[in-house]
Amino acid sequence: MKTSLLTTFIVATSLCASLAQTNNANYTNFIRQIQLPDVGVQRDASVDAAGQQASPLEINPGGARFELHTVRTSPLQSYLLDTKYVGTYVPLAVVGIRTQDTNSLTPRTRADRPFYVDVAISGLLSGATDPEASKSVKFLRHTQSYGTGGDGIGIDRTQATLASQVTVNQNGTQTYTYTLTGIAGADRAKIRGEERFTVFSQADYQVPESQLAGQTIQIWPVADGTIAGIAQGELIRFNAPTVTLSINDIYPESGVYAQVYRGAKRDDGFVGTIVPGSAVVINESVPQNRLLVVSGWDSILTADGVWTMELLTSTVFGIDRLSWVTFNVDRTVSVNASVTTIE
Repeated sequence: MKTSLLTTFIVATSLCASLAQTNNANYTNFIRQIQLPDVGVQRDASVDAAGQQASPLEINPGGARFELHTVRTSPLQSYLLDTKYVGTYVPLAVVGIRTQDTNSLTPRTRADRPFYVDVAISGLLSGATDPEASKSVKFLRHTQSYGTGGDGIGIDRTQATLASQVTVNQNGTQTYTYTLTGIAGADRAKIRGEERFTVFSQADYQVPESQLAGQTIQIWPVADGTIAGIAQGELIRFNAPTVTLSINDIYPESGVYAQVYRGAKRDDGFVGTIVPGSAVVINESVPQNRLLVVSGWDSILTADGVWTMELLTSTVFGIDRLSWVTFNVDRTVSVNASVTTIE
């Protein structure tokens, strides 16, 4: 017997809640319903970022999987936000990922930052006569590198590495803490890739194991940078030299800039004067590189003495110093002269 439209109506509503944002002109959203076990039967339905609507198909005895997708128009990229599986006696699962970056529609963080995965399971049965598939679920963690300079667009997710798998046989919410990403890479500061956390039902005679819930987090590298054109301890007598700022892997939706202040390098977060032409804001969803050439900054060197220039990046995680150089300014002109007379 097919499940009523009311049930699928509620499922669509719970998926819409995963968007957790208002409508955005840069995104379009849709729910894909996949009938099981015949995965060749599927329908897509456009949805708003909030609201309710019935599913396009009723649910067969084998169940159905619902996938919530959002598509960003610029740059063009599709994201799978959440999945739900509906069946006769299938338990329910919700996977949520929390990071220190709350600015993004999809979970993301930096390679040196922790993140947290909340897994909520409900509807598990424990009776002696209950089907085995109703008594437990599987929780899987997959990792996948994007490679050097990669952004994840078009990757083959079937090539992801299974990092761990556990069986869960109790209802409730469990939080998993990951101090650092598990994505493989020699330079841990330069990891870029994704981790996928999914809950699967157990297989039974009606349907194979099916994904109940899942969510993916993107991991982006730590920025680095250099200051060229002025050497450590250099003496500036007249005009300040042209400086080249090179910054790699600027974190999405963050900024970089150079500042100067009088005195030797400080480690107390001192706020100096921003060097004109050095400030850049990155409004992209993937890391960026920038090469900036800065000249004509003499006016902010207001006195002779020791000065420091710092190259900084400002992100949701705070302000980090990428490079620095200390130099000297001496614009005093000394004239040695003598006066003689002829009598």
